[in-house]
Amino acid sequence: MSHEPTHYPYPLPEGDGIKPTVKRARNRTRSWVTRETTGGALLIGAAVIALIWANSPWREVYFDLAGTEVGPEALHLHLSLATWAADGLLAIFFFVVGLELKHEFVAGSLRNPRQAGVPMIAAVGGMALPAIIFVVVLNVMGDNAATDGWAIPTATDIAFALAVLAVFGKGLPTAVRTFLMTLAVVDDLLAIIIIAIFYTAEIHWAWLGLSLVTVAVFTYMVRRRRTRWWILLPLAFVAWALMHASGVHATIAGVLLGFAVPALAMYGEDLSRTSSMEHLWRPVSAGIALPIFAFFAAGVSIVDEGGFTELIVQPVAIAIIAGLLLGKLVGILSVTWLLVRFTGLRLAQGIGVRDLLPVGFLAGIGFTVSLLIAELSFPDAEHTGAAKLGILTASVVAALVAAFTLRWDAKQQRSKDMNRDGRDDLVDGFIGDPEDVNR
Repeated sequence: MSHEPTHYPYPLPEGDGIKPTVKRARNRTRSWVTRETTGGALLIGAAVIALIWANSPWREVYFDLAGTEVGPEALHLHLSLATWAADGLLAIFFFVVGLELKHEFVAGSLRNPRQAGVPMIAAVGGMALPAIIFVVVLNVMGDNAATDGWAIPTATDIAFALAVLAVFGKGLPTAVRTFLMTLAVVDDLLAIIIIAIFYTAEIHWAWLGLSLVTVAVFTYMVRRRRTRWWILLPLAFVAWALMHASGVHATIAGVLLGFAVPALAMYGEDLSRTSSMEHLWRPVSAGIALPIFAFFAAGVSIVDEGGFTELIVQPVAIAIIAGLLLGKLVGILSVTWLLVRFTGLRLAQGIGVRDLLPVGFLAGIGFTVSLLIAELSFPDAEHTGAAKLGILTASVVAALVAAFTLRWDAKQQRSKDMNRDGRDDLVDGFIGDPEDVNR
């Protein structure tokens, strides 16, 4: 007699010609890949492999692979694999993030402007102070020539930050994840705007306008009674390709498309379309897009740039480390405290200022966008090696300290009113998978 359960986390459609055993295997794989701990482990593992390979005797093979160009030249999409990963696959991740944020803003914890405003304004503080520290350190150490890189420590790598939170933040309220995600998305969007204004030689406004028009068409089509993937998918690709051609970072298209999806159930549907699309695309993001992106993004060769000791003592490296580790933490915590203390804005239910200590360190994981800004800031390569090493060092230290403080925070006693709004908190979710959360 079979002892298989009669209920599965994902419904199995009937009459599609797929055997039930194949369906269950597929759904189990989907469930495993979409676990936050699994996705985080895949991302971090891919980054470690890339970093080791890029500094091994076989590093030329790695860089040749990353530099291999594919894609149609006629569409200006003959890009290297590393660029496809950073601009293309990462757009899928930002699309999923856009879906999550749209849900939170419309039907989740951020629908209250008093709560949504805190992480958004804190992101600005977490960008301004690192830039100031960077410039001050360089001026004190007498390397004014490197001040063009002032924006390097302003960015937060949302993918790696969320991965570390998923692995080490188990048991904390999901409001902590929402705060970090909102802060990091605003942070990255502002960093991309900085790139567009200060580091982009030219913006092609016609392509940008066409991209926005395509996003508008996507918005209309995704809100119709019946949606068709064979219409939405090409529209999404065209919006991305046009955004890429405009000179604006193409991942912005992913966020805009995610925000275009309705977050409330329509036409008698059981689930909102943000939930349905997130269920569909999260396995692709967590199991394919992010690990491949991390594999190509983390491959920074230290041995070819003069070695660790020679590079880490350069002023630009020290300025970046100070900005990411100290500037991010102090900027986010101080702005959050001022907002909560002197304005009507409040943290979301379930979290307090104490929970933002590890969030401040997680925000110090610069990595992807920081590496991009470093290459744009120093095209002559004079400071590039030291800048990249500073980014990697700060990101690793920030991740380690964040992991320690996350586990410390998860073990602390929590009050009934963590956000101190005068009402008992209603906490309906915790970070991590149910079988992993020890609460």
